[in-house]
Amino acid sequence: MGASLMGNGDLRMICLSALVLLSGLALSNSASNTSSFATGINYGQVADNLSSPEVVVGLLQTRNINKVKIFSANETVLKAFANTGIELVVGLGNENVGNMTDPTKATEWVNENIQAYLPATKITGIAVGNEVYTGTDTQLMANLVPAMKNIHSALVSIGADMDIKITTPHSLAVLGNSYPPSAGSFASDLTSLMKPLLDFLSQIGSPLFINVYPFFAYKANPSQISLEYVLFQSNAGVVDPNNNIRYNNMLYAQVDAVYSALSALGYPNLEVTVSETGWPSMGDADEVGATLQNAQTYNGNLLQLLAQNQGTPLRPKVVLQAYLFALFNEDMKPGPTSERNYGLYKPDGTAVYSLGSTGAVSTGSTRTVSTASYPTAADGPVSSAKETCSVVSFYNHFLLLGLSTFFVFLLFRP
Repeated sequence: MGASLMGNGDLRMICLSALVLLSGLALSNSASNTSSFATGINYGQVADNLSSPEVVVGLLQTRNINKVKIFSANETVLKAFANTGIELVVGLGNENVGNMTDPTKATEWVNENIQAYLPATKITGIAVGNEVYTGTDTQLMANLVPAMKNIHSALVSIGADMDIKITTPHSLAVLGNSYPPSAGSFASDLTSLMKPLLDFLSQIGSPLFINVYPFFAYKANPSQISLEYVLFQSNAGVVDPNNNIRYNNMLYAQVDAVYSALSALGYPNLEVTVSETGWPSMGDADEVGATLQNAQTYNGNLLQLLAQNQGTPLRPKVVLQAYLFALFNEDMKPGPTSERNYGLYKPDGTAVYSLGSTGAVSTGSTRTVSTASYPTAADGPVSSAKETCSVVSFYNHFLLLGLSTFFVFLLFRP
């Protein structure tokens, strides 16, 4: 008699292998449904028409956004983010910095606004103050580093200092010179303030937060600055005469100016994070460039660029991290019209514009990378995207379940 083509042992091995493969596919499918937004986002609440934080969390999860920066320790917001896995940087306003120079008050603040929500709410950072060194309040400037140190000590006391980084966001105006990028330096009158801060950030391993807005530079000088250069589109670029690096977008040039300023003061290893960047979709008559199309192009191309996990030309091995500004249009913000129109979304959660592919993205080097379409923000209500994802997910899981059941049957058949 001829030999059997396949024994029961062989069949069982094949079934086991198939089940392992199907398990991998299931995990892969699950991961694809939870793939992360390429960058973080600022969630401001200076508005009287926003949805509840619980609804906002649903929007963030539907869009796979898993890094968020908020501007105050709002109890409702902190509770809403519990058990979501979304990484949260919690802000402490300038008005509260002075109180934090008292160690007892700093400890109370940490206990009430940070420890009380751990570990369910995934707090990964505290942003103390905002653009303090480019303001006019000298006492606030003097209080900043002592306040940060007291908050850090409070985190140490509860064993959270390794998981929660403390920093403070700065305006790009802390630079006295930003061109060329290799000659970037801090304003001379801020050096005495910057050094103690940078010493502290270096000691605790925290990044320097910088708010970077190429829009401001373009608005101030549209006749001299190429719109393509600030929107990450193909352009001739700008060559740094000191090192012959050709910058093809302004964001990278501005961040590298900060890196040069850090190196000049003796902090070449300190990492820079872009704590805010964005482009308004509407502005006043004198706000050149504040249009929906430019906002769509800037933010869409920015997300595609950051998704490549690149560094800047001066720090190519340090992946640039950024928080886009902002999640919503905020109707109660003071100032020009642009201030109320930085949002990716309207208060009801519908997109202000789509963030699909906007063409070729110009990187910080001489090469231009043509990118695939970035996942778009849904034009309709939040539930539409959710329902679509649910149908696809259900179909995939149903198919995998059917195949798994079939192989289990074969595995245990006599």
